[in-house]
Amino acid sequence: MVTSQTITRGSTARHSVLSRAVFVAVLCSVQVFFCMAQNSTFTKQCCHNPPTPDQFYGKGTVVDNFGGLKTYISGSFDSSKPAILLVSDIFGFEAPNLRALADKLAESGYYVVVPDFFYGDPMSPNDTSQFQTWLKRHGTAKGFEDAKLVIQALKEKCVSAIGAAGFCWGGKVAVELAKSYDIKAAVLLHPALVTVDDIKEVKIPISILAAELDQTTPPALVKQFEEILSTKPEVPSYVKIFPGVEHGWTVRYNVTDKVAVKKAEEAHKKMRQWFDKYVK
Repeated sequence: MVTSQTITRGSTARHSVLSRAVFVAVLCSVQVFFCMAQNSTFTKQCCHNPPTPDQFYGKGTVVDNFGGLKTYISGSFDSSKPAILLVSDIFGFEAPNLRALADKLAESGYYVVVPDFFYGDPMSPNDTSQFQTWLKRHGTAKGFEDAKLVIQALKEKCVSAIGAAGFCWGGKVAVELAKSYDIKAAVLLHPALVTVDDIKEVKIPISILAAELDQTTPPALVKQFEEILSTKPEVPSYVKIFPGVEHGWTVRYNVTDKVAVKKAEEAHKKMRQWFDKYVK
């Protein structure tokens, strides 16, 4: 016979199992949130508003070999002139807005190099669904090793000083460079994959220009970066979260959108000011 007592015990057991399941689910959610808070990653935003590559765009020239990489160069060379390395996002060095930014920096007195870190294989703006496959071919670790060769090539030309700026994918490369004294200053613009541990190792002046609506490196994580840098008085730093903009806003904007252009130019000005202060 099934008694009411048996039913109660069975219900209690099922309730206990359910409670444990809910607890585990909540715990997992907390762990996932913690990991997200500690580590920047790539999100769909990294593929938003892809540019239309243009190999002929810009006032500069393209050389086949600069530190082993095909490179867009803007500005006349002068050994007394400081140099800036721009590390692109996933869409590569033929992005018109990126080259236009290189040209603006050159007009401000810099020798600017924008290498093709993807060896002619940037993320296709027409098929971003292949992003994860593409990323396996173009990890930031290889980008960092290539960047060191570009830095070495600049030093062999005896430039007076070197700064580096990285966008999205390039932000991770730039922060790796910032862990040594090979460059004078770094700027990260809506970076991806940069972690709290990366920021702890930064040795040179660094500026982080982030977006309020960035899912890749959200404001909460940027605030952690800022807190860490505040404990390193020997490392000059500047952190700004720009309101109302998304990941990629500094290089992937519509040039006919006056508001978008103005917001991008605000970040460009902050970047140039940082380099003027610590590289020139």
